[in-house]
Amino acid sequence: MALAMARGKARVAWCGGHADGKLGTVIADIRQRIDDVWSPRGVVVLVDLGGAELNSETAIEMLDVDRRERVRLCTAPIVEGAIMAVAEASVGGDLASVQRAAEDAV
Repeated sequence: MALAMARGKARVAWCGGHADGKLGTVIADIRQRIDDVWSPRGVVVLVDLGGAELNSETAIEMLDVDRRERVRLCTAPIVEGAIMAVAEASVGGDLASVQRAAEDAV
């Protein structure tokens, strides 16, 4: 749904789970997805549970300082937050407005 809404005007990536099928997130996968969608406008990372948040924080800390400052961690509802963030990003919203749109999703 988020990809359809992006209409090529915003980049969307996701990750979750381990290669062996276990639940959770992998720091290297999160870092790769940030790289995959990187833009000078920045990246908003949505997380659902504590482990994903901690691993996302670690992945963000691994970035160069200049990139790290352009990444925002967002504890918004995943589905609603992703849809609203993509909608805002696809119309040119800045990093703060994309994060706010995700966090305001209900």
